[in-house]
Amino acid sequence: MNHIEIKATKRDGQGSGASRRLRHAGRVPGIVYGAGKAPQAIDLEHHELVLSLRQESIHSSVLTLNLDGDKQTVLLKDVQTHPYKPQILHIDFQRVDASHKIHTKVPLHFINAEISPGVKMEGGVVSHVMTEIEVICLPADLPEFIEVDLKDLASGHSVHMSHLKLPADVESTMSHRGEDPTVVTILAAKVEVAEVTTAAAGETATGETPAAA
Repeated sequence: MNHIEIKATKRDGQGSGASRRLRHAGRVPGIVYGAGKAPQAIDLEHHELVLSLRQESIHSSVLTLNLDGDKQTVLLKDVQTHPYKPQILHIDFQRVDASHKIHTKVPLHFINAEISPGVKMEGGVVSHVMTEIEVICLPADLPEFIEVDLKDLASGHSVHMSHLKLPADVESTMSHRGEDPTVVTILAAKVEVAEVTTAAAGETATGETPAAA
């Protein structure tokens, strides 16, 4: 897993006016909170943040927040974006304690769908019911993603939460609650109506032609 460090600066200005001025200056207002410490208002350089957010792993990794030289261990908790402009409006980070378990979401990576019996041999279609799961683990054990192998999945069959191979010392919150939802399934191919129509037409063609009156 690649180590990701995010640079930020402490800020004192509060309110919508101060946030607008930051955005006009190419900065993004944000906050870091948790771990028994007081919340701290921060701001970050917009362009650098955009580049960092393009990495899928940033959303499911323990990050280092470099806050004016003070490095803190955090999770990315929320990103607010403009409804139609390519602009980040606000960002939230949560401090983590290495000795305490965290609850966070991890993406699912589906592999071998193209060679699964349900797709390759039976013409089925893969339906992703879930694309991420919430896990419980210590920060050091947090996986970047969970792999879901579909190589043996037949048409009409599914992979459930209990079938996932989670890393050691990592458990899903749903399994923790005794739930076992469907993660992915292969939908059976639809019967072609044209084939049925053609077959019926063929039977009619073999019948005797009615005699003329």
